[in-house]
Amino acid sequence: MNTPEFTNLEQAAVLARELDQADPLGGWRERFHIPRDDRGGEQAYFCGNSLGLQPKATRAALEADLNMWAEQAVEGHFAGPHPWMPAHEFLREPLARLVGAKPHEVVAMNSLTVNLHLMMVSFYRPEGVRRKILIEAGAFPSDRHATWSQVIFHGGDPEHDLIELAPDPDSGLLDDRRVIEAIEAHAGELALVLLPGVQYRTGQLFDIAGITATARRHGVPIGWDLAHAAGNVPLRLHEWDCDFAAWCHYKYCNSGPGAVAGCFVHERHGRVTDLRKLPRFAGWWGHDAGSRFRMGPEFHATPGADAWQLSNPPILALTPVRVATEMFAEAGMDALREKSEKMTGFLEAMVRRLLAEHVQIITPADPARRGCQLSLRITHPEHSGREVFEYLTGQGIVGDWREPDVIRVAPVPMYSRYDDCLRLVRALMDSL
Repeated sequence: MNTPEFTNLEQAAVLARELDQADPLGGWRERFHIPRDDRGGEQAYFCGNSLGLQPKATRAALEADLNMWAEQAVEGHFAGPHPWMPAHEFLREPLARLVGAKPHEVVAMNSLTVNLHLMMVSFYRPEGVRRKILIEAGAFPSDRHATWSQVIFHGGDPEHDLIELAPDPDSGLLDDRRVIEAIEAHAGELALVLLPGVQYRTGQLFDIAGITATARRHGVPIGWDLAHAAGNVPLRLHEWDCDFAAWCHYKYCNSGPGAVAGCFVHERHGRVTDLRKLPRFAGWWGHDAGSRFRMGPEFHATPGADAWQLSNPPILALTPVRVATEMFAEAGMDALREKSEKMTGFLEAMVRRLLAEHVQIITPADPARRGCQLSLRITHPEHSGREVFEYLTGQGIVGDWREPDVIRVAPVPMYSRYDDCLRLVRALMDSL
């Protein structure tokens, strides 16, 4: 993004106002509930990387389900515009567009870590010398816990069978080339590669396509945790040939706390319905839909990602996901990405030009290597990062803190304004 020149906060304020007035997605903010600060004004909300805001349409959709339950009871499985029996099917198209997949390659189910474990049942199959899992050092704790416990479950030793790639000690970033080189160096002993699409602490976007191509070339299964990528950056999971991916919907996808998660399984695996050839845990909702209710004892897997389902979906939890993903389909991921790059670039320019002496941005400067999140480190000799974070919170500016020293802020293109970014920078200047 080529940000127009400005040298002070007043000029930045004029630019923010002009950018908001010209924003083609500016009207989307009105479709969300914006929390209020202690003074009664709207918060400047930069925490969509932790919990997205509530779409106003969610309440009506949930009330429709509650009314259906009250008025129709069990018949609600078959009645109305969104009957419960095929509820997960209504998400196929919008989910597929969200992550760049074919509709039969995606399914909404469970939570993120549960889905990672279910995927590893199928794709982490240590045998012979190929027993190791490659992850990043400093991975989100749940990913590390999941891989660590899977190694133990399969009789391995995490000290030996878990390869953790450490980031550069100065930048805190893990270069894509180092990941590719590590896969090439350890290919003969790797049983799985599991990495984040966007690193939760630094906001770094990995080269999913290039890393996946390397793993596939060496016959190593590869999966992606897209918790901070889904709804944040454009994805092409089918085209990139990923084996599997999992993500949550409560961050950038605005589907509510603990929302039902999403899962991708490439169609080449979805075609394999024989569990002896591709093991998986089985449950009745993964059974072929045509014979599911014959209630027979044998399991016949349905084709596609649906086969990894265990139970029928929780309707009241699935409905907010349907509402939110339909909003993404309407807005268009390309348009959202365009605004994201422009707005995050504006925030970055203000921090670098007005606060460079005391605020360090550890997120990559290249827009192609990040989403909308910027991770800030306070370098002021007299003010700690934690003190600055608490000051921002007191001013109604909501980001989040990650130990030991990072303030994460994410201007989300669906509901954030350029003026929110200005307000954040003004508060940072006041605090320092």
